[in-house]
Amino acid sequence: MSVITGLETADLRFPTSRELDGSDAMNPEPDYSTAYVVVRTDAGDGHEGHGFVFTIGRGNDVVRAALDALRPHLAGQQVEPLLADMGGTWRALVHDSQLRWLGPEKGVMHMAIGAVITALWDLKAKRAGQPLWRLLASMTPEELVDLVDFRYLTDALTREEALAILREAEPGRAAREAELLRSGYPAYTTTPGWLGYDDEKLARLCREAVAEGFGQVKLKVGADLAEDLRRLRIAREAVGPGIGIAVDANQRWDVAEAIEWVRALAAEGELAWVEEPTSPDDVLGHAAIAEGIAPTPVATGEHGQNRVLFKQFLQARGLSVLQLDATRVASVNENLAILLLAAKFGVRVCPHAGGVGLCEAVQHLSMLDYVAVSGTTEGRVIEYVDHLHEHFVTPTEVAGGRYRAPLAPGAGTEILAGTRADYSFPDGPVWREQPGSGGAGASA
Repeated sequence: MSVITGLETADLRFPTSRELDGSDAMNPEPDYSTAYVVVRTDAGDGHEGHGFVFTIGRGNDVVRAALDALRPHLAGQQVEPLLADMGGTWRALVHDSQLRWLGPEKGVMHMAIGAVITALWDLKAKRAGQPLWRLLASMTPEELVDLVDFRYLTDALTREEALAILREAEPGRAAREAELLRSGYPAYTTTPGWLGYDDEKLARLCREAVAEGFGQVKLKVGADLAEDLRRLRIAREAVGPGIGIAVDANQRWDVAEAIEWVRALAAEGELAWVEEPTSPDDVLGHAAIAEGIAPTPVATGEHGQNRVLFKQFLQARGLSVLQLDATRVASVNENLAILLLAAKFGVRVCPHAGGVGLCEAVQHLSMLDYVAVSGTTEGRVIEYVDHLHEHFVTPTEVAGGRYRAPLAPGAGTEILAGTRADYSFPDGPVWREQPGSGGAGASA
């Protein structure tokens, strides 16, 4: 038996605000960041577990403090029992009554627990010598449902229904895995669409996206309707016919405003979807918007705080594109519950990505979904943003507008040691050399 000997945490921040990468109507100057955790053991096999929570700068230290608060819950514990029963490990942390009080099951502590669970999944996959998606997709339906906490879900999805979904998909797993390895998983790109980019950069990046094989791009909207209409026309001219354009308001509007604004945008031509039109917690507001802007689809979920909220969105028909996030809920286990809910309601899953490491992490969930849950990629795409991949041990590979299935063991969440030293906030060289423009003044 091996034992957990350490839980190392870090506050890593990237000065993306300097070039306005990631800028949108709600978040004009983000500094993409991660509250990072490494689980170390005495196994002597060289394997560590790496996980993180994505943030956009200020407050990253708060998430790190939540990670530090979890150290006593793991230090000294035997590793093998934790990894053998990842459902039980998830419940032990999420259901700890004093930690749970801080949510319950949402917010900073919930995300921090998710990062630790991700680190354990990363360690488990490395020990198994498999990429996480393949490790998960090789589990039996019974093993997969044991990962899920069905509390609060059974009015929409029971354990028996989840088993039926997984058993129905089981016979085609091998064929779908072979197809995934051969063709990859469809992607779309937000790289051209940041609100802070000028017209020339918008048009150039749209043309490059089409040349690179992407069938859909996404634009940030919501600050000024006339500007949104003008930028939408520039993008449409640049990409040409047959390429989808989605728009993302990043929670900017009230319900009536959203309906009016999206109708005006849709009058310029069909929209692939409108994303986060209002508060991410407003289930009924989203349902009203969905009715008011039909047939334009409503997409949301990147700020969905837990599986219960997704259940309600699906029950209320408040979304038709479900955008789960790898670090907003409590890791793989809770996202598996969300994938199963989406399968039950027949809703397509197009995950949120970008940020720091979200592409690397979330691809495993979509590939699990394709191989072992929904069994389809029809109408489904993973978001891709060409930022910061070079900082990862196993960076995302996208070619021809499709994610290539990762083959390296692990969850894809390990950041290079050099990057962790350089971008440590506030003492890393990147921040010491240029403390302004996104440093202590903007992101402390």
